[in-house]
Amino acid sequence: MDTKKTALVIGTGAGGAVVARDLQGKYQVTMLEAGKEFQPFSFPVNKLAGLRRTGLFFDERLIRLLIPSMRLERSQEVIIAHGIGIGGTTTLATGNAVRCDETLKALGIDLDAQFEALYKELPITTEHQKRWNSATRKMFEVFQNMGLDPVVMPKLLNAEDCVNCGHCAIGCPADAKWDTRVMVDETVRKGAELVTDCKVTKLLISGNEVTGVEARHHGKKTVWHADLVILAAGGLDTPVILENSGIPCPQTLFVDMVLCVAGQLPGFKQDRQLLMPFLSEQDGYILSPYMDYLSFFFKKNWRHPMEDIVSIMIKLADEETGGVSGKRKINKVMTETDRRNMKRAVSQCRDILVQMGIPKKEQFLSLLSAGHPGGMLPLTAAEKDTLHNPLLPDNLYVADATILPEAPGKPPMLTIMALAAKIAEML
Repeated sequence: MDTKKTALVIGTGAGGAVVARDLQGKYQVTMLEAGKEFQPFSFPVNKLAGLRRTGLFFDERLIRLLIPSMRLERSQEVIIAHGIGIGGTTTLATGNAVRCDETLKALGIDLDAQFEALYKELPITTEHQKRWNSATRKMFEVFQNMGLDPVVMPKLLNAEDCVNCGHCAIGCPADAKWDTRVMVDETVRKGAELVTDCKVTKLLISGNEVTGVEARHHGKKTVWHADLVILAAGGLDTPVILENSGIPCPQTLFVDMVLCVAGQLPGFKQDRQLLMPFLSEQDGYILSPYMDYLSFFFKKNWRHPMEDIVSIMIKLADEETGGVSGKRKINKVMTETDRRNMKRAVSQCRDILVQMGIPKKEQFLSLLSAGHPGGMLPLTAAEKDTLHNPLLPDNLYVADATILPEAPGKPPMLTIMALAAKIAEML
């Protein structure tokens, strides 16, 4: 008789895919994914752009009609994007492989070994710099001349397969960008079960143990039992599941707010390039070239040919205030500190665009958005050896951005993977 212990892993993104892959064999793993197969953006951008004046694109949440695996959530003033489907948000991330574990290290959580293992396993490269077009080279030069110390972004990328289509955040058509679907496939080959269209709604708790989860599978209520449960449903969904299970989370939501400052240069062709090819780290935020598809389709002042738009992203490390309720109502606004930092960043971006030949009066802003929600069950120094919050049942762990202690202000994907690997090793 097979007496191997069972584990449920909720989510197949950066945290869930790593934990599931590393646990399979020691446990019999079942992955529960709320979405289905990832479906990339499949329409010609230039043809859809012609429909922008018709009024069809009247609500940015309709982006799911163009990109079925993307979901947008609204708070009072910011739009939060995340992925749903196999691979989670990693399929829509721009494949950035930066390390942002400074706060974790300050708590005594050492992820050096996990990062080293990921560096050896994953296709992390800066070779894409050799294939930059004139637009990216020009922007990099302007950043350098202004003393902004730009560095080439390490990418999860098979650089030789990249076709410089600029679709990194809406689904790579050449499969050049790496995402966690690779790990999910590997885990299934090792004997794990993958269940899609299965949205977990609450945990089943008895005493100080979780016995399983309740979910909606193909629209029907189902129950899944296991000896171990790993929550990695994402920075918005994990807190909702906990709240609905009687485990309240502190109101410490961060989202890494994003605002783009843009202008028009005919025939510049920034859109025919990797998104975020380099970054400049500033105090409280990063700057990076980024074509904002959300604003392109849903903001009136972005109604220019995409090849003519020059766009610089601000990714702001916001203060950890706000939250999401069990009914999935998001409460998130910019604090005074956030506003001061954003104002400083916008001014800096405007100066960059002026150096590129775009007067300030001709510049325009994007929608205020975000893509890195987390922080509602933050790790503290007290959990540095267990990575387990005392609010949780003994056999329940969280392995996504929910446990990051503060806003990273830069892409956290690789750090979430390293943290998830550490949790899997402990288990």
